[in-house]
Amino acid sequence: MSADTSTSAPDPLDGISRILDNAAGAAIAQMTAGLSPATILQAFSDWGMHLAFSPGKQLQLAAKATRKNVRFLDYALRSASDADAPPAIEPLQQDHRFSDPVWKQPPFNFFVQAFLLNQQWWHAATTGVGGVTRHHEAMVEFAARQLLDTLAPTNFLATNPVLQRKIIETGGKCLVDGFQHLLEDMQHLVRGLPTAGAEKFRVGETVATAKGKVVYRNRLIELIQYEPTTDKVRPEPILIVPAWIMKYYILDLSPENSLVKWLTDQGFTVFMISWHNPATEDRDLDMDSYRLLGPMAALDAITTITGGAPVHAVGYCLGGTLLSIAAAAMARDGDNRLGSVTLLAAQTEFSEPGELGLFIDEGQLNLLEKMMWSRGYLDSGQMGGAFQILKSNDLVWSRVLETYLMGEREPMNDLMAWNTDGTRMPYAMHSQYLRRLFLQDELAEGKYIVDGKSIALTAIRQPLFVVGTERDHVAPWRSVHKIHLLTSAPITFVLTSGGHNAGIVSEPNHKGRRYRVLTREADGLSYDPDEWELRAPPKQGSWWIEWGEWLSHLSGEPVAPPPMGAEKDGFMPVADAPGHYVLER
Repeated sequence: MSADTSTSAPDPLDGISRILDNAAGAAIAQMTAGLSPATILQAFSDWGMHLAFSPGKQLQLAAKATRKNVRFLDYALRSASDADAPPAIEPLQQDHRFSDPVWKQPPFNFFVQAFLLNQQWWHAATTGVGGVTRHHEAMVEFAARQLLDTLAPTNFLATNPVLQRKIIETGGKCLVDGFQHLLEDMQHLVRGLPTAGAEKFRVGETVATAKGKVVYRNRLIELIQYEPTTDKVRPEPILIVPAWIMKYYILDLSPENSLVKWLTDQGFTVFMISWHNPATEDRDLDMDSYRLLGPMAALDAITTITGGAPVHAVGYCLGGTLLSIAAAAMARDGDNRLGSVTLLAAQTEFSEPGELGLFIDEGQLNLLEKMMWSRGYLDSGQMGGAFQILKSNDLVWSRVLETYLMGEREPMNDLMAWNTDGTRMPYAMHSQYLRRLFLQDELAEGKYIVDGKSIALTAIRQPLFVVGTERDHVAPWRSVHKIHLLTSAPITFVLTSGGHNAGIVSEPNHKGRRYRVLTREADGLSYDPDEWELRAPPKQGSWWIEWGEWLSHLSGEPVAPPPMGAEKDGFMPVADAPGHYVLER
């Protein structure tokens, strides 16, 4: 008897069930701000069950609680007779909530000490529990920290002496002003308008003002070629690949802090990708679409316009990750159009993705995919909310206190205005990015597939200039530093002060800037982050200067500037900078 080789007919309910599942998931995501209840429940169950069966940890926590109560009582007794008695605990270096001297006066000093001791105890309670996965431990510790931040004495009138003083000084007017600020922000939110004050920073008028032309456009990018500001330029052009999670002009803010202007003033020909803001019809744009329509299409245009000199490619954040993928694929295929690669706050290894990746697991990604399925993209507001949660002290509670209770609205600046100018991310791209890079770490493990074949960062041999920032909650510098383990190419690594954005926008003469730098030669020894930090000499000032010297060393003698576009080859200027895509809402 022959085997039955017939195939069963497709189940007509498959499509319906998929639609119902996606719709239900999207509804849940809307109610939970995109967080997966199952993922959170799993994390707390993992922590709670392991803690319940860890009598040693319980004994340790009980002892810690006793010691902290004794320390608090000791401080209370000492401060009763000595107003300058040393505190039982000091805030963390980055915690400035209690810096006003009035917090040292009773009874507010007791509120601060109790809060800080309690905060320290909960950190001990949510970490170091045997058997809990690293991912779940990070989630629980993060969630406990967020909950404690909501209960901080700074957030309540009865326990905040700074707010009480402000009310007395203004006769209560600060509360009236704060309520007006709240109404104004609510109106902006309902109308879909940027934060109040951002309207003063108009793209193409007060920000993104560097002169240039859009010399190429496809469905995903506009390529801007900037006008030279020197008589002669280096023959090697610079291509900047910014992240598409936000608008490109963070690198061309006001003239005094524009990286584009600074580069052209150093005698470089600069090209910049400006990404299209995806809509529902762009849902199927994937990572390979971004590679081909982004840096690869831009390189075709640039080499034609400039005559084929090697290109200094620069990638920022997600744009740097994409550039790494493109560079590895080019190296595999013998494409030698890149002269150097610069990565700014960009990850190539994701085993330590930072706080932004805390909640990304298979369950969370599944919910995100269902949420994106309904519209075909992830909205900028959903990403913005995630960033605010990560830095709740700075971005949520300090705003509530200063703006809505003390009536003091922080003056808007160019970087803050840019931060309100969000973009969307298409369904296919974001799903692939989170699954293949965040979850499966395919790029670092040599499993990432481009054009049907795997790529490896070990193939990259061009000099690398890599920048990490000290307070980066998106791409932690220790994770960025791991590129030393993924390629034997020469690497100049810089660790600069500041965070993911402000650390990169670090123009010369910016007060208080500092950085560390160390170069590893090709095939040279690598150090772990702690050892690197000890060996890297500290320097004052902007890392831009270091980078400019590095670029100049890899560039030829200045020549006459190239033409703006190449009309006979199909790269005719179609618009003035900043172009059309950057204005899309």
